[in-house]
Amino acid sequence: MSPTRRASAFAPFGQRSFRFQWPADLATSWAFEMETLILGWYVLTETGSVVWLTVFAALQSFGTLISPMFGLMGDRAGHRNVLCAMRATYALLAAILALLALTGSLGPAQVILVAALSGLVRPSDMGMRNALIGATMPPGLLMGAMSIERMSADTARVAGALTGAGLVAMLGMGHAYLVLTGLYLASLTLTLCVDGEPRSHRAGGVPASALASAWRDLGDGFAHAWTTPALLAALCLAFLANLAAYPLSGGLLPYVARDVYGIDRTGLGYLVASFAGGALAGSLVLGVWGARLWPGRTMVVASLLWFSALLAFSRMETAVAGMALLALAGFVQSFCMVPMSVLLLRVSQDAFRGRVMGLRMLAVYGLPIGLLVAGPVIERIGFADAATLYAGTGLALALAIALRWRAHLWPRGAPANAAATGSPESRRPGR
Repeated sequence: MSPTRRASAFAPFGQRSFRFQWPADLATSWAFEMETLILGWYVLTETGSVVWLTVFAALQSFGTLISPMFGLMGDRAGHRNVLCAMRATYALLAAILALLALTGSLGPAQVILVAALSGLVRPSDMGMRNALIGATMPPGLLMGAMSIERMSADTARVAGALTGAGLVAMLGMGHAYLVLTGLYLASLTLTLCVDGEPRSHRAGGVPASALASAWRDLGDGFAHAWTTPALLAALCLAFLANLAAYPLSGGLLPYVARDVYGIDRTGLGYLVASFAGGALAGSLVLGVWGARLWPGRTMVVASLLWFSALLAFSRMETAVAGMALLALAGFVQSFCMVPMSVLLLRVSQDAFRGRVMGLRMLAVYGLPIGLLVAGPVIERIGFADAATLYAGTGLALALAIALRWRAHLWPRGAPANAAATGSPESRRPGR
């Protein structure tokens, strides 16, 4: 661990912007998780097909292909402004589903269509959140802020998993979606209260009208990541996690609940909550002690432990044992993904932060690929063997990434393991 003095776990809330951004992000995350569980179960029960379930789950990540464009818009127009437009879109789509459900017009086709539209925007939300935090948070508080931000997503997974199904059972699909629409509108209102980041943090302080074409700007972002080994290693590991890890602990859980463990929608909620609860515990630990950890080293070790836990999960035959392994996987997952975000924000230059985080979200495209491949593979060889193949391959490739970029991820003096005070050029006053 680094000798960095530990700051208060709640120190990030001393920044006015963070006091508004955190509840805004929390409301969005709650709505995301509730919506995913509600619609995932709806598609599975209405179609009875794991292939359609994986199509639905994959469509929610389809927009990762254009995440770098959202990053570029954030660099040019401000990350807060882009987030506001995105969250207005979520509210509109949720209202459409509420209207369809209340009028009895909702069906799997409409759900798939709305998932495709939402999937163009949703994957970029996390990247824009992180970029906005990176632009408004002092470097010494960055690990703590990212840990708290991760907690908002983790608590949302727990709450969304446990309340999403109950909300539909109690209110019905239409009224449940009115609640989700309200959450998205609350998030939009709070996001509007966040201070916009200083113009000096947008595209290096150069007015958008004086910049080269958007394609050249995107190319510059790709080049920055490609020629910075620590960034490239983190992005490769992010793609691998989405390709081989998250399908097992996310999109495929409705199938695991119904066809492997033989449990109902409430049991599915417990499965999702197990992974999210472990992740929340990991984020809590990071919030207190994270500033003493070296991001590069922590990310590498945690990724290996994460795939190992999923490898054990793939052979579990009872729901209780599966929940225990999912909780463990969630815990070590936080120690991989939070330091990864900190590494990306610290190592990338200010002018490229939005584009680098857009590339980080582009790595999420591994998730729809992994899900779409998983459906036919599970139908052919069964879940246990398919999950073993995914986790085992992920473990081997994570080790290969660690060895390939060892010189940039492991040494204490490497940029990937920079102290919490950050590099000289990244030191800037917080607000």
